[in-house]
Amino acid sequence: MSFLNVVEIESAITALANQYPTLCRLLTLPATTFEKRTSHALHIGLSRRCPKPAVLLISGAHAREMGGPDICVYFAADLLEAYDLGTGLTYGGTVYSASQVRAIVNRIDTIVFPDINPDGRNYAQTVNAMWRKNRNPASSGGNPARIGVDVNRNYDFLWDFTTAFDPSAQAGGTLASSDPGSNIFHGTSAFSEPETQNVRWLFEQFPRIRRFVDIHSYGGDILVSWGDDDNQATTLSQNFTNPAFNGQRGLHNQGYGEYISLCDNLRNRWTGDDMRAAIAGVRGLDYAVGPSFMLPSWGSPYPTSGASDDWAFSRYFSNPKNQKVRSYTIEFNKVHSFQLSWADMEPILKEIDAALITLCLSALPRIYLWDWLCLVVFWVYEAIWHRVLPPELWGPYGPWGRVRQVWQAVLYVVAAPFRRSD
Repeated sequence: MSFLNVVEIESAITALANQYPTLCRLLTLPATTFEKRTSHALHIGLSRRCPKPAVLLISGAHAREMGGPDICVYFAADLLEAYDLGTGLTYGGTVYSASQVRAIVNRIDTIVFPDINPDGRNYAQTVNAMWRKNRNPASSGGNPARIGVDVNRNYDFLWDFTTAFDPSAQAGGTLASSDPGSNIFHGTSAFSEPETQNVRWLFEQFPRIRRFVDIHSYGGDILVSWGDDDNQATTLSQNFTNPAFNGQRGLHNQGYGEYISLCDNLRNRWTGDDMRAAIAGVRGLDYAVGPSFMLPSWGSPYPTSGASDDWAFSRYFSNPKNQKVRSYTIEFNKVHSFQLSWADMEPILKEIDAALITLCLSALPRIYLWDWLCLVVFWVYEAIWHRVLPPELWGPYGPWGRVRQVWQAVLYVVAAPFRRSD
């Protein structure tokens, strides 16, 4: 065995859609890449008339990080085969029952987008193994060394880093760059790239996405928001939407901290801890869980702008009408090398697929209603509740947001000893 190439990834998810037509379907994504490739994702889940919660899994943003797309393909194949056979899943010492597998397929939508950057992956596998970006030549000026955009700096979260961040935050070389010759070149505008446009499209098509994970290599980390600065839960005004703090972000313990409620912080970390336990159960490997800004494997502040996980989490804070998404980045591979052998990769497949099953289980609705009753509840929520108490009032930065954050914080401190992953 070896790492799948671009054609094999597409063939694999197409074959799964053909093999299990009642359980999944192939999604053709609208934005073609600069090398004219059409990307596809796999939507796993039984059809229901009532909207279901959804989970989105993506990988392949950085071309040289080979294992992520393979993880996604194997995850989809394992889940579909287990459901079809009526069995559970076993990854080393981490075990999931047949009823848990059924719950994932029956009760949520799981969207798997294995390789968001096929042009870059093809180039990394055929020309330059350390290639990171996509293959967009628009800003290169004809210089081959300046081709490409870092897909994971192109999302609409503080994309304009020169305005949003303290100039000193750029010194570590992680934030972003306006230089097309840089490995972290952020493009000409947020969502300028077809790769990020396709991810955005999936969020638009599945507005009930509750969980999101972007799979990368390397480090052995499970990362939660935020990535622009230290987390803090006391000063609501210090948030990414407030231009009063432009030019101050990105410095550790220097006055600014990105606001996150105690409730959100606990929930993010608890689900991260559950994924960590799933990974450890496979062969005893211990991953770290923490905010992206203090990337554990980096050992020092790692500020980022335009990253997928922060954008996914921020959508609700930018517009409370959006579903709140608990977003994660998994940095698999504690070897700290992009050039893994397939023998090194095989146990990693099991570890991260176990974490992904755990993530999907965390998105299950607590109560499973019949279609007709579910539709009634959904209508009441959308047509009445949202009109009487609109999201703008209860949103994180709305006039009642502070009240909501206070009582949630109290409840979560009381409930912490009895907590569940959601």
